[in-house]
Amino acid sequence: MSSSQKNSVQSESFPWVQWVLIGIALLYLALVLFIPAIAVFYEAFHKGTQEFVIAINSSDFQKAMQLTLIIALIVVPINTVFGLCAAWVIGRNQFRGRTLLISIIDLPFAISPVVAGLMIVLLYGRNGWFGPVLKNLDIQVLFSLSGMVLATLFVSLPFVAREVIPVLEELGSEQEEAARILGAKDFQIFWRVTLPNIKWGLLYGVLLTNARAMGEFGAVAVVSGLIAGRTLTLPTFVEQAYKNYQTEAAFGAATILALLALVTLVLKEILERKTSHS
Repeated sequence: MSSSQKNSVQSESFPWVQWVLIGIALLYLALVLFIPAIAVFYEAFHKGTQEFVIAINSSDFQKAMQLTLIIALIVVPINTVFGLCAAWVIGRNQFRGRTLLISIIDLPFAISPVVAGLMIVLLYGRNGWFGPVLKNLDIQVLFSLSGMVLATLFVSLPFVAREVIPVLEELGSEQEEAARILGAKDFQIFWRVTLPNIKWGLLYGVLLTNARAMGEFGAVAVVSGLIAGRTLTLPTFVEQAYKNYQTEAAFGAATILALLALVTLVLKEILERKTSHS
């Protein structure tokens, strides 16, 4: 008897087991996801939409939103280009140190964002390795946009590469070699052959990069100094507003982040289906 037949027999013999497992899963999701999400929306709107509108129209919120968008607009293109280049090198070549390179790209997955922020402080802070040089050049990294961009670049670095590499490996290089034999240049091969084949995986990686860039808290909190109106992004604005008893502003910002996460999940599902069918 095959394993699938054994599983079907067991499920028919103990139908209650499935329902118990489903109930446990739903209870767990309710405790860690659904109830907290409902609480955020309730706290944001239980006094009416007018309080919510006032909260999101405050100058501090607007500046936090603007800074979040600026960081995302800088980080996403840079990590997209890097991810494409890294994926091309890794997916199309076998070389010594390939595994090490993949491990280095995956490093942000293994390191806590707070530790990543501390590393930036140790490198670019006033007493850091490059601190005296930056001071002589009158360049400030910490407590500025530069440090926040560096922190966000690090934590969102792997996503494009890790999504594109498997697609390139699965596709193989036959179509590209055929185009090269027919006289196509490298850029033409990439633009007309490679890019159309990896577009859904690439968009998926860009989506995840953008979600991480806009939602990052730990690394940004360490390097930004949390200066109101200057270095607060939306996630750090939520914490600061809540600590200062600005409940409506905190939950209003949290609602915006939750809506962005919801949009990300919908787009993620669409891209996953496109990737699986392409």
